[in-house]
Amino acid sequence: MTKFSDLKLSPKVLKAIDEAGYETPTPIQEGAIPHALEGRDVLGIAQTGTGKTASFTLPMITALARGRARARMPRSLVLCPTRELAAQVAENFDTYAKHVKLTKALLIGGVSFKEQDQAIDRGVDVLIATPGRLLDHFERGKLLLTGVQIMVVDEADRMLDMGFIPDIEKIFSLTPFTRQTLFFSATMAPEIERITNTFLSNPARIEVARQATASETITQELCMFKASRRDRAASEKRKLLRALIDREGDACTNAIIFCNRKTDVDITAKSLKKYGYDAAPIHGDLEQSKRMEVLDGFRSGTLKFLCASDVAARGLDIPNVSHVFNYDVPGHAEDYVHRIGRTGRAGRDGKAIMICEPRDEKNLDAVERLIETKIPRVDNPLGEKPAPRREQDEKAKDSAPPKRARRDKGDAKGDAKAKDTSPNDAAPQPAKDKKQPRARGDRRAAKNDSKSVGMGDHLPDFIAKSFDERRTG
Repeated sequence: MTKFSDLKLSPKVLKAIDEAGYETPTPIQEGAIPHALEGRDVLGIAQTGTGKTASFTLPMITALARGRARARMPRSLVLCPTRELAAQVAENFDTYAKHVKLTKALLIGGVSFKEQDQAIDRGVDVLIATPGRLLDHFERGKLLLTGVQIMVVDEADRMLDMGFIPDIEKIFSLTPFTRQTLFFSATMAPEIERITNTFLSNPARIEVARQATASETITQELCMFKASRRDRAASEKRKLLRALIDREGDACTNAIIFCNRKTDVDITAKSLKKYGYDAAPIHGDLEQSKRMEVLDGFRSGTLKFLCASDVAARGLDIPNVSHVFNYDVPGHAEDYVHRIGRTGRAGRDGKAIMICEPRDEKNLDAVERLIETKIPRVDNPLGEKPAPRREQDEKAKDSAPPKRARRDKGDAKGDAKAKDTSPNDAAPQPAKDKKQPRARGDRRAAKNDSKSVGMGDHLPDFIAKSFDERRTG
């Protein structure tokens, strides 16, 4: 069995690994680290939760141990799709580089430019950044990338999504052609892989598991849901979520609940909290300080339920997550692999439960085609029959008269008013051979005439006038 000591890492790095409690590398680490130490480009594909971060941090620390950084010219660059993942990579460097004198800087949004500028000015060996904030510093003249020796793209499939391609291409154009490039991801679609060929030169491809597969330690379940009425779908779906959580009992020590939309993240967290569940939201619209506060609470165990958008699905290493609930079927099938990969990490058992509405069945088919597995269906804990309608709704429907009956009632009302009108109240009729305008009172009387029966006392003046002209004509 291969050990870390067999991978030609520096003694100081091996000491940090030993202090962290690791002895045996994962398959992706065993395959990628030797090639990275040789200076080759690497394309690493492995299931989420298999240690891809250490696959590039360990050889980078070993390679960068010799040399010194210059002001505003980082020696290595790690690009991450989200702030949380970037912060996590920074924590890994702190863990494995504590016996090596390397400096690092973290460039992410939601943090003061001033502190980041000061770190860059001192010179950094490792620069960890999201693409947007990195380009902001470059365009302000605070950063040069001509000294980058090693460049890493973490979660490459998401980074190379169509929306990120211009930023990625620009960043690569600012780095030396002779750099070493490392790509790591859990999924790598064929069309995305063709793009990586533009950035990598004769890479060593390390694929330790079939692409887009879920860990065997994760038990997957699917609960079909159909609302009793469209206007009650949201509340009934939240009720089903609570029932699924309750069904797990003590086995659910903590859980991440994924929603497709940020508004649903907030609403779901608020609803769970209302019913006594310890829950908090996390998504891209929250301030960075709040997002880190929520994540720290979830990691430490003071928060039990984390309601999240896909900002929390990529690369976050929270080892002891017992459950993942997919409140919505993800719109992109690859996101399902990343979501459920938050549980069952490092050989632990985990469980992933997904709720599927009829409108989500197309997305569900895409997920099952991707993972090449039919997700086992489970019974709805609330029962399959839709909830009964409220009694007052039924009574209102039964007691409401048909529309035609209501119109007849109005006509009868008009008839009654016409009969109640005294003949003495009506103005005298003019001679038929004289065409002269009639007084307003005359028109009111005309409205109660037998020829306008059924039109009630709300007859407009212009209609009454046309009747008067016919009579006098």
